[in-house]
Amino acid sequence: MLNEDELKNELARRVLSRFFSNESSFEENLKAAKVDEGFLKKLANELLEEVEEVTEETKETPETPPPSGGKDKAEVLIEALPYIQEFYGKTVVVKYGGNAMINDELKEKVMQDIALMKYTGINVVIVHGGGPEITGFLKKLGKETSFVSGLRVTDEETVEIAEMVLAGKINSEIVMLLNRRGVRAVGISGKDADLIHAEKKLATVYEQGEKTKVDIGYVGKTKKIDIRIVEDLISSGYVPVIAPIGVGEDGESYNINADYVAADIAGALKAEKLLLLTDTEGVYKNFNDKSSFISSLSAAEAREYIKNGIIAGGMIPKVEACLRALQGGAGKAHIIDGRLPHSIILELFTASGIGTQVE
Repeated sequence: MLNEDELKNELARRVLSRFFSNESSFEENLKAAKVDEGFLKKLANELLEEVEEVTEETKETPETPPPSGGKDKAEVLIEALPYIQEFYGKTVVVKYGGNAMINDELKEKVMQDIALMKYTGINVVIVHGGGPEITGFLKKLGKETSFVSGLRVTDEETVEIAEMVLAGKINSEIVMLLNRRGVRAVGISGKDADLIHAEKKLATVYEQGEKTKVDIGYVGKTKKIDIRIVEDLISSGYVPVIAPIGVGEDGESYNINADYVAADIAGALKAEKLLLLTDTEGVYKNFNDKSSFISSLSAAEAREYIKNGIIAGGMIPKVEACLRALQGGAGKAHIIDGRLPHSIILELFTASGIGTQVE
């Protein structure tokens, strides 16, 4: 007899097998979804019937009731259908970073989520970070890492290493993981096709009550986005995977904060949503008071909270990135907890969602 967890696993296996079995089934599902608007509803009904079959198999005697949980899983899928229809053909930019990039189990969940998004008709664009891996690689080479106002001091050698880790190692790994799941992904950096025109970013330092600007090397900020290469990849059915390296006027490379790059890309694409994966649940009015969680706030409220110090520390660049995306033309921006398995799907395809929404 299957227990509740085994029943849930069986249903999950049947759901995932529809999308993650092999490349040919991916293409068949995608083709069916495009041709027949009732495809997803039909899939949900089939899954409900399968859940009934699994439940029947667990009945040993009339006195032994079937375990609960299976129908709940199918009902979650049915709950997702309106959102799948809403986002079909729309663009969603995912900033991939934090613990979800380091933990292998979470990494697997993220790749599954992105594959499911793609094969339900969503145009997915990924922008990734990689600060911890850069630090680790520098340490292996015996090179010290120093920060000013949270920004890495980046000399010429460091930016070369950063570009190698971001565009070479991390980017190619994400592309490989997606390709293995039947998702056609292409890795690029901001230097490809002049995607990201960059300029030097100075660090702001407060000393004795005075604000000064400090040159910290090849740390950049976006000056201009030429989005054509990303649009071309999307129109050809690919998932662009973007490393946050920009190019300066003289051809020099700049390492740019991935949150801001994702925001600028989302704005330039007029994306339906920007999803920022972080290592926290979202925004709190008081981080020590979990009841003060903010599930939704307007752009005006976000600016006011930053000004008043309610939003502070490492959350400031996250919220500022959301504001940049909205100002650029994106529909909504979300800060979600990447430590939660399948956080992307939970945000997109459930009524309650997770994290903090800025609109």
